[in-house]
Amino acid sequence: MAAAGPPVRFKTNYAISRKIEPFYKGGRIQISQDGEYMFCSCGTKVHILCIATGALLHSIEQDDQEDITTFALSGDDEILVTASRVLLLKQWEWRANKCTRTWKAVHVAPVASMAFDPTSTLLATGGCDSTIKVWDVIKQYCTHNLKGSSGVVHLVKFHPDASQLQLFSSSMDYKIRLWDLQSSKCIALLESHYSAVTCLAFSADSETLVSSGRDKICTVWDLNTRTVKRTIPIYESIESVVLLPEGTDFSPLGVKKPGFRFLTAGSKGILQVWDPSTATCVYSQPLPHHLAASEEEAGEHSLVHCVLVPVKDEVITVNAEHNIVLYNAQTLQLRKQFAGYNEEVLDVRFLGLGDSHIVVATNSPQLKVFELATSHCQILYGHTDTVLALDVFRKGMLFVSCSKDKSFRVWRMKKSGQVVCVAQGSGHANGVGAVSCSRMKESFVVTASQDCTIKVWHLPESLSAKAKPAAPEGLYAHFTEKAHDKDVNSVAVSPNDKLIATGSQDKTAKLWASHDCSLMGVFFGHRRGVWCVQFSPVDQVLATSSADGSVKIWGLQDFSCLKTFEGHDASVLKVIFVSRGTQVLSSGSDGLLKLWTIKTNECVKTLDGHEDKVWGLHANKQDDMVVTGSSDSCIVLWKDVTETELEEEQAKQEEQILKEQELSNLLHEKRYLKALGLAISLDRPHTVLTVIKAILKETDGKENLEKNLLKLRKDQKEAVLKFAVTWNTNSRNCHEAQAVVQTFLKHESPESLLQYEGIKAAVESLLPYTDRHFQRLGRLLQAATFLDFIWQSMRLADAS
Repeated sequence: MAAAGPPVRFKTNYAISRKIEPFYKGGRIQISQDGEYMFCSCGTKVHILCIATGALLHSIEQDDQEDITTFALSGDDEILVTASRVLLLKQWEWRANKCTRTWKAVHVAPVASMAFDPTSTLLATGGCDSTIKVWDVIKQYCTHNLKGSSGVVHLVKFHPDASQLQLFSSSMDYKIRLWDLQSSKCIALLESHYSAVTCLAFSADSETLVSSGRDKICTVWDLNTRTVKRTIPIYESIESVVLLPEGTDFSPLGVKKPGFRFLTAGSKGILQVWDPSTATCVYSQPLPHHLAASEEEAGEHSLVHCVLVPVKDEVITVNAEHNIVLYNAQTLQLRKQFAGYNEEVLDVRFLGLGDSHIVVATNSPQLKVFELATSHCQILYGHTDTVLALDVFRKGMLFVSCSKDKSFRVWRMKKSGQVVCVAQGSGHANGVGAVSCSRMKESFVVTASQDCTIKVWHLPESLSAKAKPAAPEGLYAHFTEKAHDKDVNSVAVSPNDKLIATGSQDKTAKLWASHDCSLMGVFFGHRRGVWCVQFSPVDQVLATSSADGSVKIWGLQDFSCLKTFEGHDASVLKVIFVSRGTQVLSSGSDGLLKLWTIKTNECVKTLDGHEDKVWGLHANKQDDMVVTGSSDSCIVLWKDVTETELEEEQAKQEEQILKEQELSNLLHEKRYLKALGLAISLDRPHTVLTVIKAILKETDGKENLEKNLLKLRKDQKEAVLKFAVTWNTNSRNCHEAQAVVQTFLKHESPESLLQYEGIKAAVESLLPYTDRHFQRLGRLLQAATFLDFIWQSMRLADAS
C-alpha cells in the first residue's frame, strides 16, 4: 500500500531545462582573446561556448544547410568568417549572431584553411584547388590570387609582424612557402619535412619559426636567413606545436632552467615540453593508465589540436575522440574537460549527493561523468567494449556499469567529484546488457546478459570505505540462474531488496527471490519483447514496457495485469515511476516521452525533445528533474513545471477577478472610457459589448459613444472594429455594431481606415450582414406603413 504522508500532487508537465548536445565534430577550435569563449565547428554550424559554464552562447548556422569546411576569428575578436562547401564565405558579427556579408570564395574547390593577419584587416583562404586568395575585409575585395602550391592548401598563416606583409602556406608537397604580398610572389621555399606540415608557430620576436609535421620531427627556422636552425626528432606524429612564453616558470614540472620552450601534441595523446637548444624533451605528461606504456600510437586518443590561452594561463588540447581538455600552462595539470561529441547515448543516470552530476554510457567503452554546474566532463576508462547499461546505488556515490566485454564494474565518486573504479566482475558468456543495484544497502548487484542468465554478486563492505583501492577488487557471482529463453533486456531489484524482476526478448517478465534466485512467477501478456521492468517505490506492483508499444502494470501477488497503457506508436524502451509511485513516465523509440496517471489510465502529457530512440531515462531523488539520453546524441534535462504552471494559472485567475471587479466599479461610476480600455485589454468582446450597451442607454448615448471611441488608441480602435464585425453577425447586437462602424466612417478618413490591421477582411465581413440588416429594416418599415394604412382605413370606416 502507498506510504502515508502529504497528499501526492500529480505532475502535469515537464519542460526542457537544459540540453547537452554535440557541439564539436572535428577541425580546429578557436578561443577568443579574453579566454572566455570557445568556437567549435559542428557540421553546418559554428557553436560558441562559454568556457566557464560550458553553456552554449549561440550557434552560427549556414542558411544553405551546407557543412562548414573551415572558419577564422579575427585577432581583435570582432569578425568571424565561415566557409562552406558551396564555396560561399560569410562574415558574421558573432555576438549578435548576425551575418553582415556573403561573398563567393572564387575558389573552384572548397576552402580548406583560413587565417587573419595581425591587423584583422586581411584574410587569407587556402583552397583545395591549390590556390590562395587574400581578401581585404574592410574594403571587401580580393587583393591577391597566389598560385603555385601543389594540392590542397591546408595551412595558411600571416607573418606576426604586420609590417612584413608576408604569408606562409603549406600544401600537399610538404614544403612551406613564403609569399611576399607586395610582389605577389613566392620568395622562399622552406624544405625540411617529408610528410604533411601540420602547424607553424612564431616566437615573440618574430625571428624564429617552429614547424611540426606528421614525419615525427619539428624544425626550428631562422626567419632572417630562412634556414634550418635545428631539426628535432619527436618520435610521434605531431599535429600541433605551441611556443611557450620565455618567462614561463616550469619548476613545478622539474624544469629548472628558464628559456625558449615549445609544447607538442600528437599521436601519443600526451603533451611534451621541448628545449630546442638541446633538442631534448624536458617534460612529458605521464601516459594515461588506459594506454599501454609501450604503445607508441594511441589512435583514437591522439591529440589533433592544441592552443595556448595566455590570458588564462591555459593550454587547450583536442583529441581524436572530440574531447577538449584545459590544462594549467605551467603545471600541465587538468583543469577542465568538455565532451564535444557523444555518439549514441545508451543509458544515463543522476549521480552525486545532490544529483550534482550525471553519468552517461555512450556507444563507446568509456563512461562520461558530467558536472551539471560547469559541464566539466570526466572520462572513465576501464571497459574494453561498449558500455550498455548503468545503475546507481541509493546514496548516489556508488554506481555500476556493464558492458559488451562480458563484465561489469563498480565505481565510486569521491567528495571532490573524482570517480574511481573500485571493483569489477566477469563471468557471463556474452555481453552484459542490464544491471541493477540493491536498493536498501550497497550490498549486492544483479546482472543480466545475452547468455539468457542472471547473476547475483555480493559486494564487500570495504567498497564503501574511504581509502583509495590500489586496484579494482575482483568479484565473484554468488548465484547464476538461466532466466529466459532469449536475451535478458532488463533487470530490477525491489525497494526492500527481497525480489528481482527480469524482462526478456522472449515476451515475458519474471519474478525471482533475491536470496536464492528461485523463480516466484511469470508475467505473460506482452505480444513482443519486454524492454524494461521497474518496481513501484510504494506499491506491490511491477511496471513493464515492451516492443508492442504498451506499458503494463502487474500485481506481484497473483501476477495479473492490472493496467495497460497504450499510446506509443513504437517500442517503449524505458519506464520509471514518478510522483511517489502514482504516475509512470515512459520513453519510446520514436523519441517521445509520455506521462501516465495510473489511477485514471490517462496519458497526461506527451513530451517531444528527441529525434531518435530514447534509451536512457532516470528521475532524481527530489523527483523534480528527469534526465533522458537518446540515439540522437542528445542528453536532455527536464524540469517538473507543474507547480510553476499552477502558480501562473492562479495568478492569471486572480488578476482576471481583480480586473472584472474594477470593470464593474468603472461601469457603476460611469467612467466609460476607462471601462472600454480595460475590457479591450482583457480581450473580452462580450464585456466590450456590455460597456457599449451601457453607454448607448444613457441620454445622448450616441454622442457619448462617439466621444469615447475617438479617444481610444489606434490598436484599441482596431480591436473594437474586429469585435464589431462579430457582433454584426447577430441581429440582437447589430445596432451596437453599426453604431461603432458609423462612428469610424464618420470621423476617420478613408486613408487612415485603410491603415487599420485586417480592414479588408473586416469590410468583406461587414457588407453582407449589414445588407441583410438593412433589408430587414426595409421590410419592417413596409409592414409598419401597411399597419398604419389599415389603422387609418379602420378609423375612416368608423367615422362613416
